[in-house]
Amino acid sequence: MTHPHDRALPRAVRQAMPMARDVLIEVAKQHGVCIRPIALRRFDIVTGKAEVIDVPCGSTLASKCPPCAKRNRQLRMAQCREGWHLDEEPTITPDEPDEEQRWLIAFRADMQAKRDAAAQAGEDTTDLDALLAGLDDEINAAGMRGRVTGSAAPKRTRSTRRRQDAPDLPKRKMVHTTLGRTFQASDGRVYRPSLFVTLTLPSYGKVRDGVPINPDTYDYRRAARDALHFSKLVDRFVQNLRRVAGYDVQYFASVEPQKRLAPHLHMAIRGTLPRAEIKQIAAATYHQAWWPQADEVVFEGDHIPVWQDGTGYLDPTTGEVLPTWDEALDAIGEDAEPLHVIRFGEQIDVQGVLAGTPDADQCIRYLSKYLTKSIGDALDGGQAQRDHAARLLDALRYEPCSPTCPNWLRYGVQPKGAKPGMQPGHCRGKAHKPDHLGYAGRRVLVSRKWSNKTLAEHKQDRRTWALEALGQANEPTDPHRYVWKPVPAGDANVPPLAVRLLRTVAERQRWRAHLRELEARAAGQDLSAIRGEAA
Repeated sequence: MTHPHDRALPRAVRQAMPMARDVLIEVAKQHGVCIRPIALRRFDIVTGKAEVIDVPCGSTLASKCPPCAKRNRQLRMAQCREGWHLDEEPTITPDEPDEEQRWLIAFRADMQAKRDAAAQAGEDTTDLDALLAGLDDEINAAGMRGRVTGSAAPKRTRSTRRRQDAPDLPKRKMVHTTLGRTFQASDGRVYRPSLFVTLTLPSYGKVRDGVPINPDTYDYRRAARDALHFSKLVDRFVQNLRRVAGYDVQYFASVEPQKRLAPHLHMAIRGTLPRAEIKQIAAATYHQAWWPQADEVVFEGDHIPVWQDGTGYLDPTTGEVLPTWDEALDAIGEDAEPLHVIRFGEQIDVQGVLAGTPDADQCIRYLSKYLTKSIGDALDGGQAQRDHAARLLDALRYEPCSPTCPNWLRYGVQPKGAKPGMQPGHCRGKAHKPDHLGYAGRRVLVSRKWSNKTLAEHKQDRRTWALEALGQANEPTDPHRYVWKPVPAGDANVPPLAVRLLRTVAERQRWRAHLRELEARAAGQDLSAIRGEAA
């Protein structure tokens, strides 16, 4: 219903007025309130009380929820800061197994014994094998890492001999430490420097302002394949770095897009090595993709393989069954060349950083600068850059992004785990989406012994600090006290989103007022004087 006062205003004036709902969203953002909360029903098994709680969506992208993205960025900054210049060796002690975990392992042992007995008797073990596989999944879901019996299938290996066109690397004897070297100055002070390294991919053609000067000669296929395999190249770099350094190098890295839309890496490294060695390691690092051929098109257009239940995909003309993924890999000869070899480019930047310096703070901000944006958000160069992105996406469309990618059908191979309905050019993997531009790996890469804490533990530290500041540190924190269940859509007990946002904003205002009061008391200042200055 339109307010009587609004009807008295000219139509042009009313149309220029902001929508109240939009103002509410902006106010929620200013107060750090999630604008896409998830309603969950929480049951207290002690008191029997049930209530609907709004849980933040937890999005890492500002385009979806700026407050949640900001909190995630601040959390990553805290994680980076705490681990970069540790002066004590981190220790990771596994948790003691609980009763459920012990029962699962005991039951798994019983089922394994039955399966082995059935196999010795020549009986069919298909059902028992399926049961064991399901138990392995339950073991992982119960908070245990790895498989009880190791890998489910033998790993296919190839020669580890280095390529002739790659320089050799020195290899030091490993020392069981993660801290790196220290240096003592003439005044007796001890310094523990670290490194900030930036690695990029090679050139695919001359660019100006992030756009190819000549799109016809720009190597889009190589750019697409490099983006798809970039995460593997980073893994190889870390392996080589540790071999050369001679200790368990720890790192915090972020993957960001360059203006030309190619992914590149910023990496904070605990400890230091000579700059020349870092550049030598980068130059000697490569990754070979030993995949079936994807250069010669076998099926395209309407002439694509057809699915047959119980058999797989068939050649639409001859009716022959296409080779499976494993058969295609077995057919790669020992003298064959890999499908693709990816290397870093020549532009490598290495900076030494000391703890507590402005340079360290600046590097941490730089590492987290783009974490709230998707790789596709780098498109800020106008129509020319959007056209450049469209050409890159076109090159990515039929590139296989993984062993399970439907695009393998285009090249005469059944994808791993083939199923009906697959079509080349219609892969749902995130590497093919405009927001990712070929890179499907994680945006933040953190080694296990970086800060001696998991990201969940860092989050709990921030929550504990907030509860203590608000005087609520004595709240029950037993995780088994509550049972959480999703609230069905349209539940009449859940207020509209606008009402829930208003309540959360009001609650956040009370928290901040309480925190300001505590800060004023701690500083020995009069709260009324502070309010007068703010006014």
